[in-house]
Amino acid sequence: MDPISSLYNWRRLTPDDGHYFFGYYDRNPWNADQTLHLMMKIDQCERLPLPGETAEIGVVTPKGEYRKITETRAWCHQQGCMELFHPLRPDCFIYNDFDTETHRLEARIYQLGKGEVGRYSDPIYALAPNGKFAVSLDIGRIPRRGYSYADVPVSDDLHPRDCENDGLFMIDLATGEKKLIASYAAMLEQHPYRYSTEGNYIWLNHAIVNCDSTRVLWLFRQTADQYNVRGWKTFMYTCDLEGSDIRCTLPEPFWTNKISHQIWGRTTNEILIDANWAGTGSHAIVYNENEYPFRAKKIADSHGIASHMVFSPDGTKLLADSYPDKEGIQHLALIDVATGKMELIGHFNHKPERPNIGETRCDIHPRWSPDGHYITVDSIHDGKHRACYLLEI
Repeated sequence: MDPISSLYNWRRLTPDDGHYFFGYYDRNPWNADQTLHLMMKIDQCERLPLPGETAEIGVVTPKGEYRKITETRAWCHQQGCMELFHPLRPDCFIYNDFDTETHRLEARIYQLGKGEVGRYSDPIYALAPNGKFAVSLDIGRIPRRGYSYADVPVSDDLHPRDCENDGLFMIDLATGEKKLIASYAAMLEQHPYRYSTEGNYIWLNHAIVNCDSTRVLWLFRQTADQYNVRGWKTFMYTCDLEGSDIRCTLPEPFWTNKISHQIWGRTTNEILIDANWAGTGSHAIVYNENEYPFRAKKIADSHGIASHMVFSPDGTKLLADSYPDKEGIQHLALIDVATGKMELIGHFNHKPERPNIGETRCDIHPRWSPDGHYITVDSIHDGKHRACYLLEI
């Protein structure tokens, strides 16, 4: 197995008795005191999950001590089951599952040492940093099966049947009350060229809450064929918690072959994207959603194609991975925000995973710990198992 770095001491965090991963880069896998890191364990990485197929949810310590907690039927290779520790209940985490009695997706609350202590009637996509609410959407409408769940088939309806009452929801984590904050109808009203959605399948995904829990960002997507998803179009929307200012901040012309990922930045209205608008690589770009006309600022040059980027908790550093280069290597960079200086801190040889493409692929998905002390990534560079690796920085 090739080393990740000759300069940095990366440690394998998970055992070698199966495939382990956390999931996406836009969420925090740690509990409040950083003694436990949430983890998924699955039996296979070669195909999409089948209906009824379960995955294990567990926790691992910084020393690599893993223990199983529970199981779920609502999981995917790219984002797991949206497992997250509750910001206001440090001994609890929330995860999605499939209820075999109601045949619906739901979210469950698990308290360490006690077991399940509550449920929400809908799945959760993202938690607000203040721990007061979550964002929910119809995960079953997501046609990319690496980002949705096998027990819920993709809808045959090109548009939701009730666009006025379906869309992006907010769930009060204390009461379970559900409120629609952005309907499909409202999004279509703000769509830059709504006529293009006619005859197209539309869906939402990648919802994220900003740093001070006051705004939500999400992607509105459309495609000609939901059963063979290719060449989808992307429109980035944002709004406040009341849905009073729904806006499309980045329409499709900004996206096609130019942007692959997005996340909120360091301040209330800052958004971070990887953009190849200059044709010289996917640079680290920030912009203010309130600024008109649109102005973008480059933080750093590119180190590869298509990158998941995330600011450190103090905003001074940036992690940026890459998709595989021609040799199948995925690179991880640490960027100094003030200077743009970039240092490659990891090289992940994913050639052994053949092919490392499609919805079951293993992306690096770099993630900071809340204090910026740890970085964790998912990798399959040993050619045998998907695993989580940790760097103490």
